[in-house]
Amino acid sequence: MAPPAGFVGLSQSAVGYRRSTSYVFDDFEVDVDRFEVCRGGQPVHVERQVFDVLVYLIAHRDRVVSKTELLDNVWGDRFVSDSAVATRIKAARRALDDDGATQRTIRTVFGRGYQFVASVTETTPSPPSAGSEGEQPPHVDQEIRFCRTRDGARIAYATVGEGPTLVKAANWMTHLEFERVSPTWRHWIEGLARGRSLLRYDERGCGLSDWNVDRWDFDVWVDDLTAVVDSAGADRFTLLGISQGAAVAVAFAVRHPARVRRLVLYGSYARGRLARADSETLRGQAAIDVELARVGWGSDDPSFRQVFTSQFLPDGTRADWDEFNELQRRTTSADNAVRFLETFATIDVTDDAPRVRCPTLVLHARDDHRVPWSAAREMATLIPHSRLVTLPSRNHILTATEPSWPLFLSELDRFVAAD
Repeated sequence: MAPPAGFVGLSQSAVGYRRSTSYVFDDFEVDVDRFEVCRGGQPVHVERQVFDVLVYLIAHRDRVVSKTELLDNVWGDRFVSDSAVATRIKAARRALDDDGATQRTIRTVFGRGYQFVASVTETTPSPPSAGSEGEQPPHVDQEIRFCRTRDGARIAYATVGEGPTLVKAANWMTHLEFERVSPTWRHWIEGLARGRSLLRYDERGCGLSDWNVDRWDFDVWVDDLTAVVDSAGADRFTLLGISQGAAVAVAFAVRHPARVRRLVLYGSYARGRLARADSETLRGQAAIDVELARVGWGSDDPSFRQVFTSQFLPDGTRADWDEFNELQRRTTSADNAVRFLETFATIDVTDDAPRVRCPTLVLHARDDHRVPWSAAREMATLIPHSRLVTLPSRNHILTATEPSWPLFLSELDRFVAAD
């Protein structure tokens, strides 16, 4: 049996995925296009390599797949031991509620390899609704690719639109596929790609990029951005940083001044919550952030995640809040959320910011509940000749319906188009 349309062996340095069928068996659905496993309509978390192993076995379910073949197609030229395959097979069975004794989904053929044995139906996936009942969200055409970083992590990136290149440094809680239909991010993609070629990627530990990584620090985030633009062939471009991605963008602009034409920062801060805390109260708030993620991120009870939602989207609708709560759980794991928040809190680019030499636009919501306006003022003060624009909003992520969204796009368009 041939692999599904769009499935490409993962041994290549950059892998393209296009829309393809999804696989349905028992009460599970494995959607190749969305990189998602669902049971009874509810997402089941699987690590990225586990997903790759599972899809490869299903795609080649007409035969036994050897360990060598899995290693070649999932890990490529990256050296790993044979035990890595067994570990991922075990995790795949656990995700499919297969105890391994019955082997009702994945059968071990001793001395030869593995075979997917459950009865599979292939269907065409339909995107989730993003509006009123029966309304389909606009489709954003994109091709997802992957690149390897210097430490071997796999980073997912995508390009949308045509025109001068705008690179968006990765920020927390993104997913290249979900963003296309997400009320939180869809209008951002459409607006940023209007008249431009938008290059964006998922941060390590998030979305479609590798979740299980060894390095987790600010410098490696800057290295990841470098790997993406190198892989995509982006030589000189406007660079956009949102939230903690703004600090990454600042550091990149300093390290690679010849590549950044203009710098746009939104919801930015030069110092993280802990780094800028000047009282026990503020230090305590930073600690609560981490603890909330530790105890409640992966829970079915959304009340813990609602704390973050109310800070990111205080003026969002109930539908916005419900979607954002689900977005949090889908885009990263509880352990990774803790690691993100711990690293965000200690960010400090106050030494880098004064060394930025390109024209810089700093935009910020006046009453941002997540990152105070004073943090943007500090960033604008540190970066020479930058311009600070204050937007009338309380949301850290601007919604499609609020007046500040067209204002943001207008300021961005005018700044990027300037000579």
